Amino acid sequence: MPQVRNPILPGFNPDPSILRVGDDYYIATSTFEWYPGVQIHHSRDLANWDLVVRPLNRKSQLDMRGDPDSCGVWAPCLTHDGDRFWLVYTDVKRKDGAFKDAHNYIVSAPAIEGPWSEPFYINSSGFDPSLFHDDDGRKWFVNMLWDHRRRPQVFAGIALQEFDPKAGKLVGPRKNIFPGTELGLVEGPHLYKRNGWYYLLTAEGGTGYEHAVTFCRSRDIWGPYETHPQKHILSSKDHPHAALQRAGHGDIVDTPDGKTYLVHLTGRPVTQLRRCVLGRETAIQECYWADDGWLYVKNGPVPSLFVDLPAARDDDKYWAEQRYTFEAGLLHKDFQWLRTPEPERIFRTENGKLTLVGRESVGSWFEQSLVARRQTHFSYDAETVIDFSPTDERQFAGLTAYYCRYNFFYLAVSAHSDGQRELLILASEATWPLGTLRVPLLEGVPIPNEGKVRLALSIRGGRELQFYYALEGETELKKIGPVLDASIVSDECGGHQQHGSFTGAFVGVAASDLNGTAAEASFDYFVYRPAKHESDRYEI
Repeated sequence: MPQVRNPILPGFNPDPSILRVGDDYYIATSTFEWYPGVQIHHSRDLANWDLVVRPLNRKSQLDMRGDPDSCGVWAPCLTHDGDRFWLVYTDVKRKDGAFKDAHNYIVSAPAIEGPWSEPFYINSSGFDPSLFHDDDGRKWFVNMLWDHRRRPQVFAGIALQEFDPKAGKLVGPRKNIFPGTELGLVEGPHLYKRNGWYYLLTAEGGTGYEHAVTFCRSRDIWGPYETHPQKHILSSKDHPHAALQRAGHGDIVDTPDGKTYLVHLTGRPVTQLRRCVLGRETAIQECYWADDGWLYVKNGPVPSLFVDLPAARDDDKYWAEQRYTFEAGLLHKDFQWLRTPEPERIFRTENGKLTLVGRESVGSWFEQSLVARRQTHFSYDAETVIDFSPTDERQFAGLTAYYCRYNFFYLAVSAHSDGQRELLILASEATWPLGTLRVPLLEGVPIPNEGKVRLALSIRGGRELQFYYALEGETELKKIGPVLDASIVSDECGGHQQHGSFTGAFVGVAASDLNGTAAEASFDYFVYRPAKHESDRYEI
């Protein structure tokens, strides 16, 4: 079998839930505050994956305006009961402080492309819910419990309750079936049934460098559940030099020929500060069922960088330049925006251009015009051409490398208070809870008040970022501003306390009009060009 290098879903693709229907595999991953909600990728060979749908795409299913950074859609669970696809997800409205306002919903569809139903609201007692379809036809809702009274350990265990799909609600008793191990922070539950055993897989240790996959089993769905002889069947927590760190939050799938694989969250840190500039990614491990009836990770519990899979990866596709154009009414599936279910208020595509309507600031939690794609390589170049005529310093638009309100870099076309157009570099200090703005380029670079501007950036090794620009009629890009610390655009600098930042780096375009006049900025194209660099130790 070909050896494939992990991760299989590079860049921000955390909390994988995997499913096989016939010969088709699907992985659903978290999208947090990025809209539309939930990414579902498809594969026939476990090595090559294509994004097929983001099912939460209308206001009645998901409205995240006001959701703080790294809130929104957490840890979806995708299942199939032989007739329909089922998707369970959480919309988190608050995560910092004593309380978690985490609302859990279920939608379903006859096909993976949809149409996806209106949601059933289930509960708000915890997050990371999943749905288990037992062989007797009953459906069971499983989620972690949050108990604000239990300080500092507010993760209270894994709850089980029956779900009635006709009534669209939970019925019968609820029981805490697994308190977790001493590692703590038990979450991410998935139930399976095999040879008369109920197996419960959970995530523990938080989503940082102590993360782990814990496995247990019971003869009765209600428990008691005994813990695996290894306790944690996958983790990098005791191996700080392993290529794949932060390994945890997994799900398992069987192949038609009887093999079992575990997909799991992981991160690939760079710099001596161990910053995961690509966020939390999805990796895969081969497993086997031993004679004792337990599942083991091959060569585990430390995750392997290389894994035997049924097919080789198409590396030419991975390294190909992506040049995006903007046809009327279409936005390429690689792009997302932030929070709002009303995208018509922030952008449109027409006449071969992407036009952004200037709204709130680049750090807004409500309505900001920012359209971007994931950073999936440690080194890359990006560029666009902007047509924008600001009147003062409160109107700005341009190219951004973005994580959240607390950490971003932004090369913007703006104007001085006297109306003279200029180029500015804006950045966030990555401080919590303020997210202080700084200006690495002390003085704006004056540019003509008319004409398009070509904006570009390069990131190398996830460490160094350089901006460039060229005026209309110029062919050569010129450097602007200093070399910046690209590693700031990472989970570890997400402006929150430990285990508090969950997304990943994006690159894209943005526009703000703090005058409230909805000034528009148009972009002719967008290019994302992967680059190979000697410092990219764990690049695919």
